[in-house]
Amino acid sequence: MKAKILVVVGILLGIGFGGCQTNRGDEISEENKPKVVSTSTIITDLVTQVGGEEIEHIGIMQPGSDPHVYEPTPKDGVALEKADLIVYNGYNLEPGIIRLIEGTSIEAEKFAVGELVKPLDFEYQGQKQPDPHVWGDAQNAIVMVKGIRDRLIKLSPEDEEEFTNNATQLIEELEQLDTWIDRQIQTIPPSQRKLVTTHDAFQYYANAYGLDVAGTLIGISTEEQPSAQTVKNLAEEIEKTKVPAIFAETTINPKLISTVAEEAGVKLAPQELYSDSIGAPGSEGDSYLKMLIANTHSIVESLGGKYEPYSSKF
Repeated sequence: MKAKILVVVGILLGIGFGGCQTNRGDEISEENKPKVVSTSTIITDLVTQVGGEEIEHIGIMQPGSDPHVYEPTPKDGVALEKADLIVYNGYNLEPGIIRLIEGTSIEAEKFAVGELVKPLDFEYQGQKQPDPHVWGDAQNAIVMVKGIRDRLIKLSPEDEEEFTNNATQLIEELEQLDTWIDRQIQTIPPSQRKLVTTHDAFQYYANAYGLDVAGTLIGISTEEQPSAQTVKNLAEEIEKTKVPAIFAETTINPKLISTVAEEAGVKLAPQELYSDSIGAPGSEGDSYLKMLIANTHSIVESLGGKYEPYSSKF
């Protein structure tokens, strides 16, 4: 009887130690992955697609978050302190997080991936500043994907093949998407290729695909508050340009732009545009690729074009 008890105890101990070893192995494996933190949801999506399972990745912002006004939490600070690499947009898109990164003793490598793109400028208080909304042009996203790939390879050279393969597939998809967007916009009558949005986030998209930004309610940053006179002036400008529709955005309260539409007697597009964030999981804009597709769909149909659904070859 005593022998049987010893055998059972031995088996149980063996299982216990085996389980501990397996869990510890998992922990070690997880700890050995490079720790990457990204800021806006658009950057997070690109990093996720390139890094895959080879990185331990935290995205600070949630879908729908506005990077212009986002204030980091203590939890964000902890994540940044533990990171090996911080990937952010730059050009002051996410000022709250940039202040945190620059104002503390965070030792992680810091990579402003959006600043790989030569910026279009805007004027603010008489001075030219870079427009941070670089992702509006799919070709700019390709530049960013290549930059993310190279930084991840530098961080974890043993995973070079995985990072390279992931980036290559994503770049091929972006090239296809870029061609498709251009083809869709060309179906809009030339006199109606005019974009009016809540804030000035679509300069790169318009410049790349042949649209004119005919007006915005506020400027580059959503921190701005439009006056009653600004609303009146934009409504008058819309009446002059005779645009068929204007657009609200998913990260900004649509009330003011709805007022502009009413005063101008113009249609508010039924589908809001994704500007500074991808959509919630399950929405039609829940990835960078899908947000560009959804935006193009809304713009083309609202401005009188003929929309052809996107079909991926990948």
